[in-house]
Amino acid sequence: MQIIRFAELKAEPWRNGGGVTREIARQGSEDGGFDWRVSIADIAKAGDFSAFAGMERVLTVIEGELLLLSVDGAEQPLEKYRPFRFDGGAATAAKLPTGDIRDLNVITRAGAYKGFTSIIELSRKRAHPVFEGQFGVLLQGQAKVSQGGGEPVELGRYDAVAGSDADSPEILGRGFLAVVSIDAQEATN
Repeated sequence: MQIIRFAELKAEPWRNGGGVTREIARQGSEDGGFDWRVSIADIAKAGDFSAFAGMERVLTVIEGELLLLSVDGAEQPLEKYRPFRFDGGAATAAKLPTGDIRDLNVITRAGAYKGFTSIIELSRKRAHPVFEGQFGVLLQGQAKVSQGGGEPVELGRYDAVAGSDADSPEILGRGFLAVVSIDAQEATN
């Protein structure tokens, strides 16, 4: 079972100085970039987002009240736990009307992968499995993860669990979990 501890992730400052990103996971690409990436970002000041041409983004506010996102001139209010999908190459800027924001970012190479984020409420009685191609990120509350009947392991806030189909990790607790799915897309000719 792979647990990615948020406290151990390195904070990488943005080029524009507006925040930091902590990368949870990525799959590299032949061009030295990535085909997909899952990360948590802290936005400390209003400003432009970096463009990711040829990519698709799903952004979910996970801490803070409101993020006003302008995508190619169209303003979109983003509230906590409501995923928003947009073109990674679009001219994107953020305003912070209620203060700093922390968000969960899923960025995928368009046509090759599709990213999805679902926010679920955890249960103490019914475990939530995390399958291959998924990451479970504890957003709020208390939770434990176990695999194959093994001893449960406590998760901290923003800790992530990588999924597996062979023996899927299962998460029990109280609170909210982000389930990120990265799906490979069929090539069409």
